[in-house]
Amino acid sequence: MKPAVYFIGAGPGDPDLLTLQAYKILTQADVILYADSLVPKKILKDVKPTAQLIPTGNKTLETIIPCMINKVKDNLAVVRLQSGDLCLYSAIHEQMRQLREANIPFELIPGISAYQAAAAKIATELTVPRLVQTIILTRVSGEASPMPSGEELGSLAAHQASLCLYLAARHAHKSQEELLKHYPSDTPVAVCYRVGWDDEKIVIVPLTQMAETTQKYKLIRTTMYIISPALREFNGDELRSQLYHPQHSHLFRP
Repeated sequence: MKPAVYFIGAGPGDPDLLTLQAYKILTQADVILYADSLVPKKILKDVKPTAQLIPTGNKTLETIIPCMINKVKDNLAVVRLQSGDLCLYSAIHEQMRQLREANIPFELIPGISAYQAAAAKIATELTVPRLVQTIILTRVSGEASPMPSGEELGSLAAHQASLCLYLAARHAHKSQEELLKHYPSDTPVAVCYRVGWDDEKIVIVPLTQMAETTQKYKLIRTTMYIISPALREFNGDELRSQLYHPQHSHLFRP
C-alpha cells in the first residue's frame, strides 16, 4: 500500500458489511484513526498486530489532521475510519480540503449506510412502483450542523417520499409534529437504533408513536427513522413492477 490517507466507510456496525476493498485496506494499514464512539471495536479485529490504533472521539480536527499528515510523511498508510458511508454526514469535506492543501494523497472507499442496512433488516424496498419512487436522506437542524434554508423537515416531508431521518432522537417530539403535518397519522415508521451493533433495536410503529417509542426505549444518538408508505403490507400484484412482467418488453426481452 502506498503512503496515503484512506477514508473508509465502516458501515453501520456489522463487520460483515465492510466492502472487500475496505477490509483489504483496513487489514494492511499502518495507522488507523477511528471514530470510537460510532465504530464498534469488532470492526478492527483483523488489523495487523503492529497497526497503531488512534481513537478520535475526544479529538478535534486540529489534532487529527496534523497526525494524519505526519504519519503519511513518515511513509505510512493511514486509515481514517468513519461510520456508515463516508459520503453522508461524516464531516470529511474539511478533512479532504486540508489534506489537499498539505499535498497529502487520499482515497475514498464507500461503505453501507444505516438506511440501507435497516431497510434490508426489515425486508423493505423503499422505492415501490406507483407508491413511492424517491428516497430523502436528511437530519434535524442542530448546533453542530444547521440546516440550510429550504431544507427544513416540513418542506421535505411534503413530498411524502421514503424519508430517512438521521440523528434526530433528541428531537423526536418536534420531528413527529412536523411530519404529521404531511404524512397520514398511520404512516409506518421504522425506529432503528444502532443498526448492525450487538444491541441493535428496530421497531416499526405508526407515526403517532414515533416519539413515544423513542422515549420508551431511551434511545439517543445513533438512532435513525425511516418514514415511508413502503413499510405498509400490500396484497397481490397491485404494486408489481413492470420490469419482469410478461407483458412488458425491453431490449433484452422482446
